[in-house]
Amino acid sequence: MHSAAYVYAIGFVAQGFFSARMIIQWILSERAKKVVSPDLYWICSLVGSVLLFCYGWMRDDFSIIFGQLISYYIYIWNLNIKGVWHRIPIVFRALLFALPVAAIVLMFSDIPAFVSNFLQNEKVPLPLVIFGSLGQFIFTIRFIYQWYYSYRRHQSILPVGFWIISLVGSGIIVSYALFRLDPVLIIGQSIGFFTYSRNIVLYKKSKK
Repeated sequence: MHSAAYVYAIGFVAQGFFSARMIIQWILSERAKKVVSPDLYWICSLVGSVLLFCYGWMRDDFSIIFGQLISYYIYIWNLNIKGVWHRIPIVFRALLFALPVAAIVLMFSDIPAFVSNFLQNEKVPLPLVIFGSLGQFIFTIRFIYQWYYSYRRHQSILPVGFWIISLVGSGIIVSYALFRLDPVLIIGQSIGFFTYSRNIVLYKKSKK
């Protein structure tokens, strides 16, 4: 059993990185008077993802783990296309790249334990797991969309559709977090509402 304070501390630090990426991106976009995709946004995303994955594991929360597994390599792709990934020492790159694969292998190495801990957890009923996973899936689709949009243009871009999907997914995750009484998710997503909305406004202004 993990200490609640220790687990929440990891979760809040993870959300700190996610909040920092949004604030940095928002400030730089305001200065540029258009939506930008700064290097620090993706660096903070990757660090926050590793920490939030650990938090989800300690909370036996499949929804959180599921969300991070989808977006993790998209963060790396954006860092690569921006020329940041190859500036990281190769040992750290190898460890970061292998982390989700190792986690999946570990997760499914004992199927009965996985089902018991993550899908039959009395604290998180299966319908709530499905609802939370749906929110995480919608929230993470934004990065799949961002990757496809950027891949076709051969550069890292945060298009308006990314922010619209962010608002929808964030709303579901906040609802899920309220059911679970999870302050980490509630606080983290609440900060995002403002930056998502503001980026949509900036996008429309830049188009005019």
